Amino acid sequence: MSHAVIVAHGQPSDPAPAEAALAAFAREIGALCQRASVRSATLAAPNALEQCLDNLPDTTAIYPLFMARGWFVTSALPKRIGNRPVTILEPLGTDPNLPALVAAALHQALADRQWRASKTDLVIAAHGSGRSANPAVVANGFANALGRLTSFNSIRTGFVEQPPSIADAATNCGEQALCLPFFACTGGHVLEDVPQELTRASFSGHVMPVISELPQVERHIAATLDAI
Repeated sequence: MSHAVIVAHGQPSDPAPAEAALAAFAREIGALCQRASVRSATLAAPNALEQCLDNLPDTTAIYPLFMARGWFVTSALPKRIGNRPVTILEPLGTDPNLPALVAAALHQALADRQWRASKTDLVIAAHGSGRSANPAVVANGFANALGRLTSFNSIRTGFVEQPPSIADAATNCGEQALCLPFFACTGGHVLEDVPQELTRASFSGHVMPVISELPQVERHIAATLDAI
């Protein structure tokens, strides 16, 4: 049996709820795995990652549930791991398979509603950053890759922390529209900021689950961990 730890950012001001939500997600992924034992830890919960790794073998793999290879993945995570000889896998958001997996989920959502892609607008709601260009580069690159795999009437990307805003991106969408939250976890941004922005835009379409909770992506994460 192989071992893996799914690591997410968490909520520093109140670590417990995010820690519990990530643990529930890890159990879902673990149930899809054939040979991997899956655990979880958020960086926001003090010593959670260290205590988890102390009880696992050196062959353990870390799965970063992040949408970009930013500071948390390249600096904070390795620092918390220390000298433990574990393997850090590719973050969810930069997985080269992600656009095709999400395209399949979007096509299923269209089929469920008997919508044609060419008559449907897609809004990608992403985090962005006022300090680093990297999150927007990843989100826009994902949107471009998705555009090559789909035939939506339009694909618009908006951000929580930089322009264009999600409200700007979602304005003037018709009723036949999908919103894809380009987030790794269902946290405060997804539960509060995204709905508020969509309300500002009078968006009346369908909001998809966050990227990690799409069934196609969950199965892919499980397969990735099984292949360790």
